[in-house]
Amino acid sequence: MYFFEGGANLERIRSLMQVQNTLWIYRRIGKRCLDLCVSSILLILLIPLYPLVALLLLVFSGRPLLFTQTRTGLLNQPFQILKFRTMKNSVSNTSKLSFHWNDGVPNDFIFKSPHNSEVTKVGAILRKTSIDELPQLLNVLRGEMSLIGPRPEIPEITNCYNDLQMKRLSMKPGLTGWAQVNGRADSCHGHKIDHDLYYVNNCSFKLDMKILMLTIVAIWRGKGAY
Repeated sequence: MYFFEGGANLERIRSLMQVQNTLWIYRRIGKRCLDLCVSSILLILLIPLYPLVALLLLVFSGRPLLFTQTRTGLLNQPFQILKFRTMKNSVSNTSKLSFHWNDGVPNDFIFKSPHNSEVTKVGAILRKTSIDELPQLLNVLRGEMSLIGPRPEIPEITNCYNDLQMKRLSMKPGLTGWAQVNGRADSCHGHKIDHDLYYVNNCSFKLDMKILMLTIVAIWRGKGAY
């Protein structure tokens, strides 16, 4: 009986190791291949949309068309995120932000608000449909972001992370993620961290496909997008 149980446990260990190796291969190689293929195809398919968005912005908002901002990426490395400009002023006001949390970002903290007087009428439409995020496909191609992962925060917030919250920076930030299909901007910071850590611990091709499908549903409904 002892040898039987030992053999069964050994098989379970081998099976677990195979799963872990498969996950490692996907996270290190497969995920990047998926990013390159899907982002390249989307950039090509959406070519007719870019001139229309540019024209709307030029007529109703003026220049610049793109908005850039420093965000925190993989392993706490900063990068410049790209978006279509949705606010009246192109200059980011995050430099005026200052947070002083000693024990990490509070769980009830919510950064976005549905009532922002600086968002233009065209910008509100772009945000509602998530079209403003499309330039980030270039961030994905450059390897700064992934299609799926924790959404990138501003350094003013990530500088206050505690050890647990820092774990969400162990993966590339994504265009969409598990937190985004479970509340988007409506979620408080604590819920986002819980969802992001779930993704970090359970990242797989199957979960990524599920998130992509749920993202389409979330964009269609437009709930929680400001």
